[in-house]
Amino acid sequence: MTADDASRIETEWLTLPELVEVLGEPLGRVRRYLDESYLIGTRRKGALRVPAVFIVDGHPISSLRGTVIVLHDAGFSDDEAIDWLLGPDETIGIPPIQALIAGRKAEVRRVAQTLA
Repeated sequence: MTADDASRIETEWLTLPELVEVLGEPLGRVRRYLDESYLIGTRRKGALRVPAVFIVDGHPISSLRGTVIVLHDAGFSDDEAIDWLLGPDETIGIPPIQALIAGRKAEVRRVAQTLA
């Protein structure tokens, strides 16, 4: 385990059926959230999974979509974007996902834009 692994935010990983339940939305809507970058997931461990921390009060974090788009524009894959969002960032001082939850989306996106 590297230092980066140790400081990564811990999160549950939700499968599509679990997302349907947590979001209270039909599978088609959940897939649209993924297609339109309201949520991003990974298949690193088999079935598609989304970090549970991306959902607050039964909804995707509102500032996640724009941030994911910035990361995609910077050349990040979904896996790389998830790693960056959950990992530590020296510029921000906390994992970017925690900063988004705290309402610091402008700061997070500024940092993300410098990663291109």
